[in-house]
Amino acid sequence: MRAALILTTAAAMAVSSLSSAQTPVGGKPATAATRAANAAVQNELPFNDRSDFEDAQRGLVAKPDTLTIRNAKGDVVWDLEQYKSYIGLDKPAPDTVNPSLWRNAQLNMQHGLFKVADRIYQVRGFDLSNITFVQGDTGWIVLDPLISAETAKASLDFVTRTLGQRPVVAVIYSHSHIDHYGGVRGIVDEADVKAGKVKIFAPQGFTEHAISENVIAGNAMGRRAVYMYGALLPRNARGGVNGGLGQTVSAGAAGLIIPTDIVSKTGTEITVDGVRMVFQMTPGTEAPAEMNTFFPQFRGMWMAENTTNTMHNILTLRGAQVRDALKWSSYLNETIETYGKDVDFKFQAHHWPMWGNAKIIDYWKKQRDLYKYTHDQSVNLMNKGYTGEEISELIKLPPELDKFWPNRGYYGTLRHNSRAVYQRYMGWYDGNPSDLNNLPPEMAAKKYVEYMGGEAAVLRRARADFDKGDYRWTAEALKHVVYANPDSKAGKDLLADSLEQLGYQAESGPWRSVYLMGAYELRNGVPKAGGTDVASPDTIKAMPPEMLFDYMAVRLNGPKAAGKKISLNLDFTDLNKQYGLAVENAVLNYGKPLPQADAKITLSKATLDAIQLKQTTVENAIASGDMKVEGRREALGDLLGLLDSFPFWFNIVTP
Repeated sequence: MRAALILTTAAAMAVSSLSSAQTPVGGKPATAATRAANAAVQNELPFNDRSDFEDAQRGLVAKPDTLTIRNAKGDVVWDLEQYKSYIGLDKPAPDTVNPSLWRNAQLNMQHGLFKVADRIYQVRGFDLSNITFVQGDTGWIVLDPLISAETAKASLDFVTRTLGQRPVVAVIYSHSHIDHYGGVRGIVDEADVKAGKVKIFAPQGFTEHAISENVIAGNAMGRRAVYMYGALLPRNARGGVNGGLGQTVSAGAAGLIIPTDIVSKTGTEITVDGVRMVFQMTPGTEAPAEMNTFFPQFRGMWMAENTTNTMHNILTLRGAQVRDALKWSSYLNETIETYGKDVDFKFQAHHWPMWGNAKIIDYWKKQRDLYKYTHDQSVNLMNKGYTGEEISELIKLPPELDKFWPNRGYYGTLRHNSRAVYQRYMGWYDGNPSDLNNLPPEMAAKKYVEYMGGEAAVLRRARADFDKGDYRWTAEALKHVVYANPDSKAGKDLLADSLEQLGYQAESGPWRSVYLMGAYELRNGVPKAGGTDVASPDTIKAMPPEMLFDYMAVRLNGPKAAGKKISLNLDFTDLNKQYGLAVENAVLNYGKPLPQADAKITLSKATLDAIQLKQTTVENAIASGDMKVEGRREALGDLLGLLDSFPFWFNIVTP
């Protein structure tokens, strides 16, 4: 969350897939071991430091009496009210929630319209991310317009009611994750963008990465995002509490308007509506395309998502390409060296701002060193022969980094980030020959259970270890029981109980959600209906043909395509571009038009988009004249017949 957040409608679709007559099996109380573990956290961390609470509440201009946002159909897309009933500044951490995570949730619940500095305002708590309004001479410059059009519009409407009517004259996309651009259609009209009335600025590579991340592996990422954000969890002290970067993700309409202006060089300065902005390019940090923005006339630094008030992810639990922790730290060092002396406040797309130069420099240094320490010490241990799993157990932050609240693992964690560093350099193979071609889980599980004396013996021993609070081990052992016998109710129940207690102890919001979602699906089964597509209409329309063909190649069913040869030439009339597509050797390749092809297809990219979005069919496009086919007409149908549609609700905790 994102956060590289993809397909946030997955959350809404997941919930809608449940039958209204179905009552999900809920959570159990915290065990004595969990209560003791959470009590220990309370004693280990500096909870008497209340500076974050002062910063999170500073500058409050107004807050809505209630905060439930609906779409045009009346469906709820954002509801902070569900959290208010059990999370408050005056409420101590329940024994089913890690006290440090509870503290983060209390801070993220500080919502409304805030004045950060002269002419700079933020709306917080209307989505996972913040939306920022910078007052120009005549209108607003908006930084990162949230995930959904509905939440972005609600934010702008609230600003208008409170501060008066002003047009949006420019939008800044800080980076290519959907919680930083998806709501743009809620605050600007694309016609105004095309007419030059509104400018949209983005870092170099933004459009390519914004599109590709949501498509190629989007289905698998979307399914895992349901776990990462706890989409099906009840909103209570035994369920969803906090997402780390914010409470959770909105579930409205995510869109994309292509940027009008691309920033490619650090030091690029622009003035929009009387506001000077200087950009720092930070590619390959928290996102493949990202940039910070310095406001010299206000002495403020917008950090995008390169620093937040948590340890971030080097590799997200939903899946993504591994980020470069070393590069990340180097760009933070550049921020300090280039802008540090001129900054009086910093603010970003998640969490709350910070004021005071000395305090900010100390914060930046500790965030910089958090990522560099994670990188350097993971590589240090790697070069001593330790594997990723071993490194995650051995690595510890020094106290000056560990006890610093903005470095706590509410989103990323030291355990999985250190494994990510190992993965970046060494890949999946840990060097042990036994792991080179090991059995997949279902096959291995049956042998494990057999070797351990059978299911009854494993359950007997696991119950004893569960009673001792050894939940990491019981989760490991019982996984084999469930994979060996997916009908084992006793195995699934005890595994669910183990995962649940691990969730109650987790400091990371995504870790808590992953554990509790695992418990949820073990108890209630995997939803069968609902789900989501891997790309929004705006994403499909923004895809260049090359990216579309890459996605089609991923969807090609190799075994079905074996032995088949299909060749097509495509002529896109609106792009004035021609391509040749060929299926051979069970692979789809594309390039220049082929000398000989089964068929030539003439159409616009818009027509192909409409077919992809199921707004029309091939037959209707031909009948209407939007598509012309010369040659073997069946060739196109043959190709489309080889493309898979991916099931969204694949199993995760069961085979």
